[in-house]
Amino acid sequence: MVVHIKNAGRYREIAMALMRHGFGYIVEEISFFQVLSLPRRWITHETGPEAKTLGERIRHVLEDLGPTFVKLGQLASTRSDLLPPGIISELTKLQDQVPPFSPEIARGLLEQELNSPLEELLTEFDDTPLAAASIGQVHIGRLRSGEQVAIKIQRPGISPVIQRDLNILKDFVALAERRWEWVTRYQLQEMVSEFAVSLLAELDYSYEGRNTEKVGLQFAENPEVHVPVIYWDYTTARVLTMEYMDGIMLNQRDVLTAKGYDLGNIAQRLVDSMLHQIFIEGFFHADPHPGNLMVMKNGALAYLDFGMVGRLNEDLKEQLSSLIISLMRKNTEGMVRAIQRLGMIPDGTNMASLRRDLDRIRDDYYDLPFSSISIGQALNDLFGVAQRHQVTMPSDVILLGKALVTLEGVIENLDPSISIIDMAEPFGRKLMREKFSSRRIKGKVLGGITELLETLIDLPGQARLLSSIISKGKLKVEISIPEIEQFEHKLDQITNKLSLSIVLLSFCILMVGLFIGASKMEQVWHVPLLEIGMIIAAFMVLWLIISMIRSRKQ
Repeated sequence: MVVHIKNAGRYREIAMALMRHGFGYIVEEISFFQVLSLPRRWITHETGPEAKTLGERIRHVLEDLGPTFVKLGQLASTRSDLLPPGIISELTKLQDQVPPFSPEIARGLLEQELNSPLEELLTEFDDTPLAAASIGQVHIGRLRSGEQVAIKIQRPGISPVIQRDLNILKDFVALAERRWEWVTRYQLQEMVSEFAVSLLAELDYSYEGRNTEKVGLQFAENPEVHVPVIYWDYTTARVLTMEYMDGIMLNQRDVLTAKGYDLGNIAQRLVDSMLHQIFIEGFFHADPHPGNLMVMKNGALAYLDFGMVGRLNEDLKEQLSSLIISLMRKNTEGMVRAIQRLGMIPDGTNMASLRRDLDRIRDDYYDLPFSSISIGQALNDLFGVAQRHQVTMPSDVILLGKALVTLEGVIENLDPSISIIDMAEPFGRKLMREKFSSRRIKGKVLGGITELLETLIDLPGQARLLSSIISKGKLKVEISIPEIEQFEHKLDQITNKLSLSIVLLSFCILMVGLFIGASKMEQVWHVPLLEIGMIIAAFMVLWLIISMIRSRKQ
């Protein structure tokens, strides 16, 4: 492995963190001892009754390595389709808490980003941050126009640190893939690439601003749901200025009760607004934990922090609704079809085993009342099956599962009598009406015809390409038929039915001919031609039936 001199210190920190928490064998396998001159005595072996679990050790490594790795771990906690439950549960415990940077630095960064002295921008600026995290911190201020605002300022120097760590991590995973098969099995390379995109997007505060504004437009006419206004004249990639929200967080249940708020009504509005985002708009807040939700003084429900959002296009919404409906109807084949359309089932997947696992999930929910089923847990159970069979699900669908589980936890704390799946029923009915509406069907038919015409137009070019490949001897043909015995049995049944149909058709044609010519032939030859023909035909049909029965027994 090539270690760049300027990053040698960081490689050493990573290697030491791995060794401290029982992953010394990884350091040894990738020859870090020779490259970084590390003493082998530093290797820690986790043994005995006090030994930590694999998930705990991974969490401690990430926490030791700082912001980049903590953020990646938090993002990885959303991928229940790729990682085992024990690791997921530990990753959800990762804490993103770091000391705030000084108010002098915050003021300087604000002036630098907005190209103006602070006095020209604000009449007030609170030096004590409202909140501090690994990427940035939030200060309260007041614009010269009078609006009170929350200003998120990015931590100085964090961007190059994250870029460096991401490059090192990609090098690690690429090397590990060549060493261990399980790295490929858990698709770590794809996971790191996907998380890198999300993390780099989080460094651009204008991205969060656009997300906030987009969800805000969904509720522009709804006074019961509020999303912060973004002040774009005071926003850049490293500074986000938004409306300051004053109220009570949903994690302060006792305060809400003491103030006389109706917790059931709050829960109803929260579920209804989330389902609207998911099933109607297809663009939703993906992290609705109590710290991101607030009841304002006027009673409106407010959403905060849109750094993590999910998107569902029309096809994803359609297949997701089909998956949930198939689960509720105990339809295994429907679940398999929906998973095939939602995810990517790899070659060689044992479909019989996949169906058995889905049957188990179906049986788990078989006797449960509809209203007592957790829609989030049902989705995560399905994602668990996908993970066992290495089926890659769209990241936004996984985010949805996590968001629903988080939402159900919030609702359970506010009003346990509310069932999300009951409230989701009208949204599901609306989706199904749209799915089979004349407008949707017409669009699909026209789209299919257009695609077919494009394929036909492109056919001569594809034929020339295929001819060229064949002439160069580069054509490879691979035929793979899973469940071969079942396929052969079905093929045999189809062949038998087809043979019987052909013989019966021939018999009918023969009998028609015999009826037409029998009377005249019998007068000339005095032979009972009709009776003889019927006897011969009957023997032929009987022989064919016996042959088919024998072939099925073989």
